[in-house]
Amino acid sequence: MNLISIPALQDNYIWMLDDQQGHCLIVDPGEAAPVLAALKKANLTPTAILLTHHHHDHVGGVDEISSHFPGLKVYGPHETENKFRQISLKNGEKRVIGGMEWQIFATPGHTLGHISYYSAPYLFCGDTMFSAGCGRLFEGTPEQMYQSFQRLAALPDETLVCAAHEYTLSNLKFARAILPADDDIHSHEHKVQQMREKGQSSLPSTLGLERKINLFLRCDDVDLQNKLNLSDPLTPHWQVFARLRALKDSF
Repeated sequence: MNLISIPALQDNYIWMLDDQQGHCLIVDPGEAAPVLAALKKANLTPTAILLTHHHHDHVGGVDEISSHFPGLKVYGPHETENKFRQISLKNGEKRVIGGMEWQIFATPGHTLGHISYYSAPYLFCGDTMFSAGCGRLFEGTPEQMYQSFQRLAALPDETLVCAAHEYTLSNLKFARAILPADDDIHSHEHKVQQMREKGQSSLPSTLGLERKINLFLRCDDVDLQNKLNLSDPLTPHWQVFARLRALKDSF
């Protein structure tokens, strides 16, 4: 498999997974033009579109792409079924799509119906987990998003975190503001700064790296709890998550 990231809109990534036999999957096409250009350049024919949630910057290109490829299947959560003729997916379901078996996780928080797709080593998590951060809570609660993170955190370290936005540098700046002495955060921020100056993507990340640099995966970290004045051992970890998200919202 060949993983391709396509920059789109302001800071989105549309993902394509090329089976190296002339076919591919497309994930969260927020606009059609860059996808159609990438397909033409690589001489690929898409077999399916995978959607994580209903926001326009993730689904805006579906109709136009589909018009170029009659019979193209669209998969998504129930919250997008009123927008497209699609195959709706639910938590815990396993589906063979594009010759790969995908496990579906309900990952509410950013939206209530958000889902993520996993087929080792690929994780397409939309706006749930970003590198060094998490999505805004537009519809769900901090506790829901925390539980979504716990589902994803159960995956192996080598999992490729294919998030949908290039937010890594701003997330790392926030993380360093919270834990300024953390060497992993500091060194990765320096690395990503250099990558972005060269026009390179910071994604995909790995779950093993995220366990080190993503504060939203470290809610059991005593140093982090102390920094947030939530050191009471009876404080549930989702409240640590909630405090972090509130701080990030105003950062």
